[in-house]
Amino acid sequence: MGKIKIAIIGVGNCASSLIQGIYYYTGKNEEDAIGLMHWDIDGYKPEDIEVVAAFDIDKRKVGKDLSEAIFAPPNCTKIFCENIPWMDVEVAMGPVLDGVASHMKEYDEKYTFSVADEEPVDVVEVLEDSGAEILLNYLPVGSEKATRYYAKCALEAGTAFINNIPVFIASNPKWASRFEKAGLPLIGDDIKAQIGATITHRTLTQLFKNRGVRLDRTYQLNTGGNTDFLNMLNRDRLHSKKKSKTEAVQSILGDERLDPENIHIGPSDYVAWQKDNKVCYLRMEGRIFGDVPMNLEVRLSVEDSPNSAGCVIDAIRCCKLALKRGIAGPLTSISAYTMKHPPIQYPDEKAAKLVDKFISGEIER
Repeated sequence: MGKIKIAIIGVGNCASSLIQGIYYYTGKNEEDAIGLMHWDIDGYKPEDIEVVAAFDIDKRKVGKDLSEAIFAPPNCTKIFCENIPWMDVEVAMGPVLDGVASHMKEYDEKYTFSVADEEPVDVVEVLEDSGAEILLNYLPVGSEKATRYYAKCALEAGTAFINNIPVFIASNPKWASRFEKAGLPLIGDDIKAQIGATITHRTLTQLFKNRGVRLDRTYQLNTGGNTDFLNMLNRDRLHSKKKSKTEAVQSILGDERLDPENIHIGPSDYVAWQKDNKVCYLRMEGRIFGDVPMNLEVRLSVEDSPNSAGCVIDAIRCCKLALKRGIAGPLTSISAYTMKHPPIQYPDEKAAKLVDKFISGEIER
């Protein structure tokens, strides 16, 4: 059957969790493979994914083998698979562009980026030489120029693109059209977690709606101690992120969308000692039978990066399936299932069924 050859932009916590997961599940069977939404997708299991290229800008990662770079500072995610073999993939220097927020320079190097002095590589050339079929974007939130640059490189190199951050590529009709014309699959935008703030908020919102409860106002407050949360202290980089997370909840409400002043969703603060642990506080205020007020509060604590890898591992295999079938452009089912801001929003239960139908070949995308 062969391997699914992927390239990764940004060797941070999310990339670390994904790569650890590939090796963690190697040799396991379906019965003891805890934490996967799909064990087998068209014959492909997690161990069938192979990373053949990687790009970063940090001097502690650039030039190192990927097996070492995924554990280099400022990465701080949980190590659940220590025995990562030498991968023979040297982390290449990418262009910086807007990938580093200016305020990051104010923090100790162990918490943030330390930009390498090397010249950026020719990204298209690296992708072509590596044989990468799919390019994954794990750039920091707010990397608008850098994301567009790498999306363009994917088009030139003939690789599919999975956009895991809130820069709108798959959900932008112009970009979607470019990938379709190039004959390349596209998945995005902004990765959900398996059980994270967004999926929990959406599920509870759907519950309110199904049970006839009028939602009047809600907030979602998140704190964390990884580089992602440190990067997001710059509010200028959060426009797309807030839009993505807010729309993920508003879309469930349909015609009963909340006024902007009654919904607040977004990162709240950086707490260094939390590291990759994300804590989410949800409050929902509504009215039940007889217009009687009620409210619900939830606290969720979860390791952030493994939580996202649980969705990316499915997105990669569905993307490979599209490549095999010659399907181009946005993959609407897996995007709705795994992304906060997909081209088409579906309720999560429907999105899950559509993904199963896509895998079985009942629907095209």
